[in-house]
Amino acid sequence: LAVERAAQSYDPQFGGFGGAPKFPHPADLELLLRRHAATHDARCGEMALTTLRRMAEGGIYDQLGGGFCRYSVDERWAIPHFEKMLYDNGPLLRLYADAWRVSGEPLFKRVAEETAGWVMREMQSPEGGYYSSLDADSEHEEGKFYVWSREEVSRHTTAEEYAVAAAHYGLERPANFEGAHWHLLVALPLADVAGSLGRPLAECERLLASAREKLFAAREQRIRPGRDDKILTSWNALMIEGMAHAGRVLGRDDWLASARRALDFIRRQMWQDGRLLATCKDGRAHLNAYLDDYAYLLKAVLETLQAEFDSELLAFAEALGEALLAHFEDAAGGFWFTSHDHEALIHRVKAGHDSAMPSGNGAAAFALQRLGHVTGETRFLEAADRTLRLYYPDMERQPGGFATLLAALDEAIAPPAVVVLRGPQGQLTEWKRKISGHYWPWTLTLGLPAQAGRLPPALDKPVKDGVNAWVCSGVKCLEPIDDFSCLERVCKSPELI
Repeated sequence: LAVERAAQSYDPQFGGFGGAPKFPHPADLELLLRRHAATHDARCGEMALTTLRRMAEGGIYDQLGGGFCRYSVDERWAIPHFEKMLYDNGPLLRLYADAWRVSGEPLFKRVAEETAGWVMREMQSPEGGYYSSLDADSEHEEGKFYVWSREEVSRHTTAEEYAVAAAHYGLERPANFEGAHWHLLVALPLADVAGSLGRPLAECERLLASAREKLFAAREQRIRPGRDDKILTSWNALMIEGMAHAGRVLGRDDWLASARRALDFIRRQMWQDGRLLATCKDGRAHLNAYLDDYAYLLKAVLETLQAEFDSELLAFAEALGEALLAHFEDAAGGFWFTSHDHEALIHRVKAGHDSAMPSGNGAAAFALQRLGHVTGETRFLEAADRTLRLYYPDMERQPGGFATLLAALDEAIAPPAVVVLRGPQGQLTEWKRKISGHYWPWTLTLGLPAQAGRLPPALDKPVKDGVNAWVCSGVKCLEPIDDFSCLERVCKSPELI
C-alpha cells in the first residue's frame, strides 16, 4: 500500500513525489530500494533510481563541490534553497552508495565520492565532530556563492573547456537564476555534448573535468556562506551512519576513518554518566539529548560495527539501547521525544511520522530489533514490538510518511539475516569486501577478528581454519558455511534460512 501511495504522487519525468517545492525524502527512497530488492518490483527500483538520478543531475546537487541543498523550489530539481544541511546529506550519501550497488551506474558512485569529499573538506571539525549546516546566503544574497555569469566561466576556462561545460551545464540556454545568472545543472548529457561538438566522449570527459577543477578553484576565492558550527548529536549520527555505510560499500577507509573520528568525538564529549547530551559548541556540550539523538546514534553504531567490529563499541550500543528503554519508553508502547526527567512540557510528543529526518520511533524500533538479534537480549526486541504494535493502525490507515517504521515492520515480519564471520584476518577482509558489493538490506554482517574481546553468546563463535560464516534469522540458524558461493545463495534468498 505504501508503494501504491508513492506511485500515485510520483513524477515520472523529473523524479520525486508531488510538485514544487520538492524535498529529497531519503527514507521513502530507501524503502522503495528495499522493496525492489526484496520483491523485484520494477516500479520501486524505477521510482527510487530515477529520483536519485534526476537529483544528481539537477541544481539541488552542487555540481562543483558535492553535497545536496535542502530542497528544490521547482519540480525539476533545478534551483534549490541553497542551504546545505548535514541531516540531508548523511542519508543521501548512504542512498547513493546503495544505488550504485543496485545499478552499477558511475553517476551514483561519483556523487557519493563528491559528497563524502565535501563532508570531510568543509563539515568536519578538527576535533572530529561534524558541523551542522552551510547558510544559503553569502554577502547577504542567497546563492551568490554558487551561481555564475557566462563571462566568469569563460574567463576561467579555455575555449575548448568552455564549449563542453557550457553545453553540459546549460550556459547556452537563458539564465535560470533570477534572470541574470546561471546555476549549474546537467542540461545535456556529456555523450550528447560530444556528438554535437564532434569530439570523442573521452576527450569531452577530460575537458569537463579540467573545467570543473578550474571553476571550483575560482569559486573557492569567493566570500563563503556562513557555517553553523554547532555539533548536534542526532545530525552527526545520521552522517556517521552515511559515511560508515558508504565507506564500507565503496571500500573507502578514509570515509570510515572520518566516521570513527566523529563517533569518537560524540563518545568523548557528548556521552556523560551514561547519558547523551544534544549539542556542543566551542567545546561546551550541554542540553539533555532527545529520542532522535539516541535512536539515530544506535543505528549509526550498528552500521559502524559492520564496517569494523569492536567489542567496546558493541557495549556502547547496548548502553544506548538500555538508555532508550530506561529514559524514553512509554509503557503503552513507543518512545517519547523527551526523556522522563526532561523539564515538564505543555505537550509531550510521541510521533511516528518521518519529517525531513527519520522518525525517532521508527529509527528506535529498527535499531533495537537489530541490537536484540545481535546480542540475544529479548527486551530490545520486545520494546520494538510494542512500538510497532502502537503505530500499526496509523501505518495501515495512512502508510505515506511512515517509511522508517515500515522498514522496522519489514524486519519484524522477516528478521534480518545476521551473518557472523570468523577466520584469518586477510581472508575475513576479503569475504567482507565481497559481501559489501551486494545490496542485501536484510543482512547484518559482523566480521569478528580472532581477538574480538568479550562477546554475547549470539556472536561467540569459534575460529577455525579458513573463514566460516554463521547465519541466523530470528531463532533459526544454519550450520557454519565455509564456501562463499553458498553464503551468497543464502544471503540472496534469506527464505533459505
